[in-house]
Amino acid sequence: MNNKRCDFLTEDLTLKKQHRKFSRLIIIQRTILITIGALLMATGLEIFLIPNHVIDGGITGISIMLSHVTGIKLGIFLFLLNLPFVYLGYKQFGKTFAISIIYGIVMLSIFATYFHPIPPFTEDILLATIFGGIFLGVGVGIVIRNGGALDGTEILSIVISKKVPFSVGEIVMFINLFILGSAGFIYTWDRAMYSILAYVIAAKAIDIVITGMDETKSVWIISEEAREIGDAINNRLGRGVTYLHGEGAFTGDDKKVIFCIITRLEEFKLTTIVEEIDPSSFLAIANIAEVRGGRFKKRNIH
Repeated sequence: MNNKRCDFLTEDLTLKKQHRKFSRLIIIQRTILITIGALLMATGLEIFLIPNHVIDGGITGISIMLSHVTGIKLGIFLFLLNLPFVYLGYKQFGKTFAISIIYGIVMLSIFATYFHPIPPFTEDILLATIFGGIFLGVGVGIVIRNGGALDGTEILSIVISKKVPFSVGEIVMFINLFILGSAGFIYTWDRAMYSILAYVIAAKAIDIVITGMDETKSVWIISEEAREIGDAINNRLGRGVTYLHGEGAFTGDDKKVIFCIITRLEEFKLTTIVEEIDPSSFLAIANIAEVRGGRFKKRNIH
């Protein structure tokens, strides 16, 4: 799991502390989406990865190896090994998050048990790794976006990060590299390398689900021609802008700052507009994970 995924989960868990009450419609929607996420993850595991001796990271990876060694069904280990982290999640982040975890893990365990007798879609190890990683990542991403989790490693890493000088992403990466490397002793070393590849693919798929296919960017522009640039962005790009008032720390001069939200595909056109009007302006562009509310929907420009 990479930093974007961890940051999104950390932020969502912080919101859980506020104990907000959700409407029945939102609860039903989240329940359906967490179910779909668990279904996709179970598909990636039982239909693609596990039959080809490729594992995932975290508690899921440990469960897969224990199931292989003992012959006990994967769903049982998924449920039992995640139980302590459900309690940890309840103590740290509240009842709503714990319920979401319990439901997600139970559904994952049921789906994994149900899918176990189904033969793999492919025995080509590379295809299984790629598509297994995609299914896995999309499923986990959907669950995270809806306030749940399917692996206790994420919760443990968030708690540990409060006591050590490492980020959540760094802790998860260390844990998963250790687990994925252990696959070489259980299976073979080439399967361990395929497991790392599946993990990387899953992490990228999670990013796409969380941030979206069309990445959103925030833009800050400081220019003496702020009004003209703002009008051009509004008229030529179809994006609304907000004017902020700033003050230069060194000169003390008043500055007008332009703030707006664009998509990745609009970045080139925006920078062209700014360069045409004021080549000496200050321009900063950053990726953002999510945009809600306001008037972000683009107007049709003729």
